[in-house]
Amino acid sequence: MAEKNTRKVEDKKMRSTYHVPLCRHRIEGSVRVPGSKSMTNRALPIAALARGKTVLNGALFSDDSRYFIESLRRLGYEVITDEVHHQITVMGAGLDPLHHEQGIDLFVGNSGTSARFLAAFASLGKGRYRIDGIQRMRERPIAALLQSLQQVGISAIDEHHTGCPPILIEASGFPGGEISIRGKESSQYLSGLLLAAPYAEGPIDLYIDGELVSAPYVTMTVEMMKQFGANVSVNNGYYHIEPSGYQAKPEYQIEPDASSASYFFAAAAVCGGTVRVEGLSEQSLQGDTKFSGLLEKMGCKVVNGSDYIELTGPEGKLLGIEADLFDMSDMVPTLAAIAPFASEPVHIYNVANVRIKETDRIQACVKELRKFGVRVDESEDGLTVYPSSSLKEGVSVKTYDDHRIAMAFSVLGLKVPGTVIEDPGCTQKTFPNFFELLEETIS
Repeated sequence: MAEKNTRKVEDKKMRSTYHVPLCRHRIEGSVRVPGSKSMTNRALPIAALARGKTVLNGALFSDDSRYFIESLRRLGYEVITDEVHHQITVMGAGLDPLHHEQGIDLFVGNSGTSARFLAAFASLGKGRYRIDGIQRMRERPIAALLQSLQQVGISAIDEHHTGCPPILIEASGFPGGEISIRGKESSQYLSGLLLAAPYAEGPIDLYIDGELVSAPYVTMTVEMMKQFGANVSVNNGYYHIEPSGYQAKPEYQIEPDASSASYFFAAAAVCGGTVRVEGLSEQSLQGDTKFSGLLEKMGCKVVNGSDYIELTGPEGKLLGIEADLFDMSDMVPTLAAIAPFASEPVHIYNVANVRIKETDRIQACVKELRKFGVRVDESEDGLTVYPSSSLKEGVSVKTYDDHRIAMAFSVLGLKVPGTVIEDPGCTQKTFPNFFELLEETIS
């Protein structure tokens, strides 16, 4: 069965287009989505630095996590993968492998998480590190993180002077001291510094300059650090980290990915019926679990169990909403794609940062919705989507090599005949079997 499923995923990856099936009835079923990308890519560097063996259960195997795993291996860490059982075993070795005086290159594809976390991680070592990715990665900002590393004397520069990768780090250890970091572009800058800080040569004091976007992801980072024994304290935008290191854990459970779950909740919201996502709860470390609460405000019914979240779509149309998605900006495409089915306009705002994701997600959503004949107003920090009583059929959706655009507009396509998703293989970034699970859910 595992081989059959692998072939199905590879077949989907090779396709140039995916024809979205129509959902002709109310949904009734449960689904378990893959492991959290955010948790997997935080647990990997933590487990590598902790001395001893840590087994990550429920881990995500996708393009993003594979880039991170391969980078750790190139750095000299032993990482054993078991994709069939969703398990990663990391043989933690502290800073011992981080000696690369002759230089080493790390390739991260279009994984922003990997680029930002590895930049801080490599700064702990000794030697020369170069981090690069695909062309889109070379357009994604990282200057704020480099400037923060420079504040404590680390040589960290952007090779092409664009503020983006490729970056060069000449490391000779990570000194302690005070660091300020801009918070409005990406919370991953702060998370990267936090993850490395327990292995600095002295205490680190981190300060947020301005608002912090996607703050729940930083909360996740801190909580995971504490679970592995780090000494970190937080007080109103100020983070103090002692050089305490991490402690290996025999086993660590990765939660199902709340961002991936959003597409199935959205499917129930537009098709009607009930979807239960197993393994998630209100106690999740992931801020995107709150997306179900947003849909509840739009007329859906939500049940929060001890080990599941269940959502039932409304009997009538979804309600319009004003949605500040600053804290869960990955949900912008999901909400935008179902907004035409609401009875009133849906206004999404305070998400200017999504313009520097895998693509400019505001612009991408606006362009693709307009192909369906939807009225959309674009602003600098968001968009307003108006109700549409009749959507254009047979639309081919451009995905911009962005997994979230592909998955979000697949949900819209469940209700619009002839919708085609271009480059469906881009979902390999975080959700390799997305289309298979979507089809199973609506069947």
